[in-house]
Amino acid sequence: MKKSSRRKRHPARTHRKDFYRLRLYIAGQTPNSVAAIANLKKICEDQLRGKYRIEVVDLLEKPQLAKGDQIIAIPTLVRRLPPPVKKIIGNLSKTESVIVGLDLQPLR
Repeated sequence: MKKSSRRKRHPARTHRKDFYRLRLYIAGQTPNSVAAIANLKKICEDQLRGKYRIEVVDLLEKPQLAKGDQIIAIPTLVRRLPPPVKKIIGNLSKTESVIVGLDLQPLR
């Protein structure tokens, strides 16, 4: 018997432009930091449904990381993927502003 030369197909992977890599800079567990984390998680679940990764960076623990993204205020959200990089400052409570600011496309 001949072996099939067909390769196994892998499930469709999320393309880079469809995946959002977000970094949220905070400073400890202040009310604004806690609100920003909660608001971001809700927005991502509502708009991106699993096509995202959130990295929370506490600048009290790792202040050196602020320089790389030029963070001047906290909390600050940085969209690293898809390009271009975008930033939003604040606790992310204005959902529509966050959606527009990050160029998120609502799921239909």
